[in-house]
Amino acid sequence: MHKDTMAFHPAANQFLSFRLGGLEYGVDFGKVQELRIIRSLERFAADGAIVEGVAVSRGVIMPIVDMRAAFCGHPVVTTPTTDVIILKLSTCVMGMVVDGVTDVVTLYPDQISPIPGTDGGAIDYLIGLGVTEGRRLILVDIDRLMSIDKKSSDRHVA
Repeated sequence: MHKDTMAFHPAANQFLSFRLGGLEYGVDFGKVQELRIIRSLERFAADGAIVEGVAVSRGVIMPIVDMRAAFCGHPVVTTPTTDVIILKLSTCVMGMVVDGVTDVVTLYPDQISPIPGTDGGAIDYLIGLGVTEGRRLILVDIDRLMSIDKKSSDRHVA
């Protein structure tokens, strides 16, 4: 069989890429409900640095999490055109504030590798490092990252 007529084509996955603190990240595009700018959301509260409060989008009340503050460790200035990714997670709908949305990237399994220095799964919310056309995306399992019930207490030494 010739190289150009392979019998098996691995399924590609699409990731929405976004910037945070100078790095580029990706989340499963299937989890993205919509993209909005922060001024288009009706917000009711803003009391924390990371949890920016509660907003309404298309009749759905959701928390807004500022990933910039979570990753940088301090509050970041929000402008009326700051990007918000509305995500439909397994447990809820939420808004995630980021530095900027880049695009949708298609990656095949052979373009995703373990992230160096993570000991092959030490950080369970990282899927891997996606590489395409000279770009490197840190791929995040957003359901695991945003889950309330973190599994860190499951790592007991017997």
